[in-house]
Amino acid sequence: MLRGAGWPALLGSLVVLLIASAGFAAELRPNIVWFVVDDMSANFSCYGEKLIETPHVDRMAREGTRFTHAFVTAPVCSPSRSALITGMYQTTIGAHHHRSGRGVEKIHLPEGATPVPTLLKQAGYYTCIGSPQVAGKKALGKTDYNFEWDIAMYDANDWRGRAPGQPFFMQVQLHGGKYRGGKKWEDECQRVLGAWVKPADVTLPPYYPRDPVLLDDWASYLDTCRYTDYEVGQVISRLEQEGILDQTLLVFLTDHGISHARGKQFLYDEGTHVPLVIRGPGVPRGTTRADLVEHIDVAALTLAAAGVPRPARMQARDILAADYQPREAVFAARDRCDETVEHLRSVRTERWLYIRNYLNQRPHLQPNNYKDGKAIIRRLRELHDAKQLDEVAERLLFAPQRPAEELYEWQVDRYQINNLAGDARSAEALGAMRQRLVEWEASTGDRGRVPEPESMYASDMAEYLGAGQKSGPQRQRLEQNIEQMRRWAAEGK
Repeated sequence: MLRGAGWPALLGSLVVLLIASAGFAAELRPNIVWFVVDDMSANFSCYGEKLIETPHVDRMAREGTRFTHAFVTAPVCSPSRSALITGMYQTTIGAHHHRSGRGVEKIHLPEGATPVPTLLKQAGYYTCIGSPQVAGKKALGKTDYNFEWDIAMYDANDWRGRAPGQPFFMQVQLHGGKYRGGKKWEDECQRVLGAWVKPADVTLPPYYPRDPVLLDDWASYLDTCRYTDYEVGQVISRLEQEGILDQTLLVFLTDHGISHARGKQFLYDEGTHVPLVIRGPGVPRGTTRADLVEHIDVAALTLAAAGVPRPARMQARDILAADYQPREAVFAARDRCDETVEHLRSVRTERWLYIRNYLNQRPHLQPNNYKDGKAIIRRLRELHDAKQLDEVAERLLFAPQRPAEELYEWQVDRYQINNLAGDARSAEALGAMRQRLVEWEASTGDRGRVPEPESMYASDMAEYLGAGQKSGPQRQRLEQNIEQMRRWAAEGK
């Protein structure tokens, strides 16, 4: 044991050394930027989209790693974002109903579930969340979490207020596919991008008719992809100007697929397949990975990059770890969206996609105030009523009931058209996939196995119907839909 007058001096030297080492370690920790985009599938040129060019996302892919089989665990904003920010399935943490916990009844995270920004802030990161829409304002960017959270987990909506040398975590929230249809955005898009995508050049999924309304909408959507790429480029340019690009981990992903009749809110590729591109320190360059990953995995790799221990209950996996073992399957779930009650689950392996429709006596396009307000859905309903849709569109979009189970060879059947659940040759695969889903529901504590309490539904619907929320025909339609949901539930549908 050290004794005598030399001990205080030595202790002081050790403290200085520790502080210096800690400062050095802090400098080595990368900045972390997430680009989180609304309502957009993998329609970027680095993913094979031919009608547009997306040079900035392409650059990220060229200088980093691109994942071709990334899927969200929920195909709608708030459950997806609740899962992403915690690294846990929305069905595990009770955040699985879209825009839930907004009324008098609240949702609280279970023990062991902690938002990523909280963990990073505790580790010394400057945490921020912003978007071009709030630039220059004090407002934060889009959060949309279904649980109660402390606003103090974010320091600001931009990293410019951090201390010198302090690493930052920034979520850049981009409006993505939600831009389309807005006159203000169209003027801005034309100013920035010039020529528009021509509707006549668009290729639609085979279950959508080549109708002018749908073609115009899809062309506008592709322009939102171009504009999103432009916004990504603006952020990258700023990082370069500040000399910190190569010390920053960039993650680009979307919160779910394109908002369309079989996309957003549904568990087919159109709704759950998303782009995932990562660039930065330690990330393999020019690499393409085809293994199955879930969007919540971004939470785990972020903590790992920051040197922050992953919570024991976190279900995300660090897909960039040297010892990472690829997932054998990925899972997704859809529950109530706004007023519309639903209960869908899926499991996907390298070959098969299995979907369970628990409320299969209801139609695919249930009444929904949000989706029925879209011109594309109104047009599809008009064509259905006029008997102008082909057999595929009628069967997939407007059948009065759905099969209880769906099974697709998804890499062969790109648009999930041929349901093999009733094919005797696929019986073994059907049974195996069904069992995988049952085990996942049990092992993860899927809270959707129990219907949402009427008190919670009533609480959230009161919020939807609150003063100033809806008026006129829109409010009437919402009230009718709410009553329809209750009637079907009473009928056991």
